Amino acid sequence: MTDILLPAIWETIYMSVVSTAIAVVIGFFTAIVLILTQKDGLMENVQLYRVLDVVINTLRSFPFIILMIVLFPVTKILVGKSIGTTAAIVPLTIGAAPFIARLIESALKEVDQGVIEAAKSFGAGNFQIIFKIMLVEALPGIISAITLTLITVVGFSAMAGAVGGGGLGDVAIKFGYYRFQTDIMMYTVLILIVIVQIFQSLGDYLYKITKK
Repeated sequence: MTDILLPAIWETIYMSVVSTAIAVVIGFFTAIVLILTQKDGLMENVQLYRVLDVVINTLRSFPFIILMIVLFPVTKILVGKSIGTTAAIVPLTIGAAPFIARLIESALKEVDQGVIEAAKSFGAGNFQIIFKIMLVEALPGIISAITLTLITVVGFSAMAGAVGGGGLGDVAIKFGYYRFQTDIMMYTVLILIVIVQIFQSLGDYLYKITKK
């Protein structure tokens, strides 16, 4: 059982952390563009905002299991294969990026407008306001967004096991479902709960530090 579960735990953590990290980078810059180009934004461009808005909403509307299957050709082009742990990172990233972009956008929107106006009055440029004012003020919210995304991706990674993505989801299906080994099924569920608790506790700790 150890030989089965330990590699699966590593695969789940690997898929979740790497795909979340890439999704954070993509979502971070997407959120900044959304904030800059929104109505009454620092660099208002309603057309660009609407295009990004539609793209994000479209990607978010896909159930992950369908998104993963639809992206098989793209995944094969990028990593040379359509199934496996590394291959699963592609749909996980694409599924998580629009999600975290919205969360970071919401965190940035919550920054007090009075602070932004004060920065403008002192002659701060648009990018100074974004990177030195808004991001600093929104950092606790951004950390909460990353934590929530990471936990969501852990759930997605379990679903990826249904179509050959590896990890604990793959173990649960192969051994717990097809072979009726309910003990392994229960262990995978418990391990996923522990992983989520660890990520949530770490996120809460970082949130409290930045909030101070």
